[in-house]
Amino acid sequence: MKTICIHQPDFAPYIGFFDRLLNSDHFVILDNVQFIRRGWHHRDKIKSPKGASWLSLSVQKGNYQQIISDVKLVDEKRWREKNLALLKDCYANAPFFDMIYPEIESIYRAKHRRLIDFNLAFLEMSFRILGIKIKTTLSSKYLISSSRSRRLLDLVLAVDGKSYLTGLGSRQYLDESLFIENGIEVIWQEFKHPVYPQLYGNFEPMLSCLDLFFNCGTDSLSMIRGQLID
Repeated sequence: MKTICIHQPDFAPYIGFFDRLLNSDHFVILDNVQFIRRGWHHRDKIKSPKGASWLSLSVQKGNYQQIISDVKLVDEKRWREKNLALLKDCYANAPFFDMIYPEIESIYRAKHRRLIDFNLAFLEMSFRILGIKIKTTLSSKYLISSSRSRRLLDLVLAVDGKSYLTGLGSRQYLDESLFIENGIEVIWQEFKHPVYPQLYGNFEPMLSCLDLFFNCGTDSLSMIRGQLID
């Protein structure tokens, strides 16, 4: 049974996202939907000595209906250096800082102009760290004009999927009956957030994957899978 995951190209997403990919056969990157400025497309949370803190990419202002693939990053060095300095301040003492930070720095130094290119570079880095190998395509490739649940269904059908794996948050809007009527099973993700070694006191869940990478490095995949590490 070919299982499909469909998701926007968020910036350094939380680890539950990767759990979904580990249980899928094909990842469709939803690049031609509306950019949400207050969403997760250009920001996520990391952990500082004072608790959860935003790590945000600086994006140019566009019209309200702007799609993700059209969003451009602010073309200046200052915000990039500020982000790198924040990561150093927060994670310089993390066990895998020397392994992870150079990879992140190289992405920032690459001077990507579009948000999606920056995020896809982070995604590729995450795949390398976690050893994830999954077929990946952009939704814009399929020239599908439908919307909402119908768009998701059409994308699953376009890649010959038999099941659609999605998060529990989708229950608010997904028309599951539409999938069933078209012979597609909807699988609801069951992800139990692991508690892993972390800096600065009590464990803080639901952070960017960067927090896991800095703290667990080569053990990150085992942590996502909920496997005990000796």
